[in-house]
Amino acid sequence: MAKYKKFLGLGIAGNFALHLDQAGEAEDFKDIMTTEEAAPKGMFPFFLPRQQNPVNQAELHAKEILTTYPLGADNIKLPKEDVNVQAEPEVALICDLEYTVGQLTKVTPRYFGAYNDCSIRIKGADKISDKKNWGHESKGFSNTIIPINRFRPGYNMDDYSICSFLRRDGEVHAYGEDVELTGYSYFHEKLTDWILNQINTQENFGPLEPLSEYIHACDNPKEAIISIGATRYTEYGEKTFLKAGDESIVIVYDRTKVSSADVLEMVKKSSYAHTKMSVLAQKVL
Repeated sequence: MAKYKKFLGLGIAGNFALHLDQAGEAEDFKDIMTTEEAAPKGMFPFFLPRQQNPVNQAELHAKEILTTYPLGADNIKLPKEDVNVQAEPEVALICDLEYTVGQLTKVTPRYFGAYNDCSIRIKGADKISDKKNWGHESKGFSNTIIPINRFRPGYNMDDYSICSFLRRDGEVHAYGEDVELTGYSYFHEKLTDWILNQINTQENFGPLEPLSEYIHACDNPKEAIISIGATRYTEYGEKTFLKAGDESIVIVYDRTKVSSADVLEMVKKSSYAHTKMSVLAQKVL
């Protein structure tokens, strides 16, 4: 996981129908206007790769915790505070970022994988990012990532689905719905166009933060991990928060090569021997 320490870390809020309602966060975005009803609500930083540049450091007004590297592949460490924490099954894209005269001009997804946007559930948080990074191993990203041949309709990501599970006291429970990646509200070029515009125009308003300022203060990172939104929970997942001893599992799999029933059997056996999968299995500590 250390290989991503120079990558910008961003997430997208509200890119899958009904998730914000299930997470109790729809009210946070009541004043955010979007061009379409189904459009994502905004983006948030979960990791800012601070550079050793005293000039730009003076410009980085984000909360200090966002410069703490949060990604892990094996564990999720719960906060020290007594708060509810929920796994958020997502797909994350590894992207190349290109700039012209200091402004972001192109976002190119190269790889994708299973991601856990693990989040604190508290009401009245100032910013989305306040719920997203509380220290080392507060996020999850699979060690297995899959190349994207083209981020357009008709190419390999269209064959993939995402599902998630929670293993508790030896029993496996479906945590997130098993859904196709094309079920995201914004996907393919519509998503990358939106990301580019959102990063360049998002202001410090409501739960959102001025991302272009943050990126400039980090010396315009050339690569990013962008999580594209949490999918819907099952009834069990919506009501169940993480506790020590659990195992949170997020799987992205090629449904043309492996069935959902096969995936469930792999989870029960903790054996994931298939090349067309990205698996993130994390012990909760």
